[in-house]
Formats: sequence, structure tokens, C-alpha cells
Amino acid sequence: MSSIICRTVNTGMKSVLLGILLLTPMIAAAKCGGVDYSWGADALATAHDYTVTMMLYVLYLVYAIASIVAIIGALQIYFKMTTGEGDVTKSIMMLIGAIIFIIGASIVFPAFFGYHIA
Repeated sequence: MSSIICRTVNTGMKSVLLGILLLTPMIAAAKCGGVDYSWGADALATAHDYTVTMMLYVLYLVYAIASIVAIIGALQIYFKMTTGEGDVTKSIMMLIGAIIFIIGASIVFPAFFGYHIA
């Protein structure tokens, strides 16, 4: 007898819960018609300004890291030349290629997205 009562209560609870879950999206959808979205444009403009500012700082950071890497690469090439190791030309060409890439990337990538970083 008690198992029949438990099944009936569980079935009743499930149908009430199902009814609540089915009606909740309709209540939420009814409230979204009168929302003012004009504040989003200001937030988007602020995010854009922040991103452009950070892009300038990241560019300066990349220049600093690239200069340190170039100095270390030049020292490694110097040590290779003084010890008489092979592939000095290959190392020099790789260093020159990396420098050209950093200069090109700092100009081309922002220009691809329509920014001119001065």
C-alpha cells in the first residue's frame, strides 16, 4: 500500500516539475521584448578602445623580446664562428629571417585587421 502512495506522489511531483520547467521559458521570453540594448554599444566601444591600447603594449613587448632574442642569436653565431663549428651561414640566415618576420608581422598583421599602429 505504501509503495502505491509513493509512486503516486512521485508521479504527481514529476508532472508538477515538468509543468514548471515547460512554462519557465515562456515567462523568460515574455520579459525580453522591452529590454534597452543601447548600453551595449558603449560597452563595445570601451572594449574596442581597451583592445587597441593593449595591442600597442603587446607590440612594444614583442619588440623588446625580439631584440633580446636577436642579441642572443647573434652571440650564438659569434661563438659558433670563434669555435669553428659548421652551419654558421644557416644560423645567420635563420636569424635574419626571424628579424624580417617580426618586422613584417608587426606591420602586416595589424594592417590586415585595419589598424595602423604608430
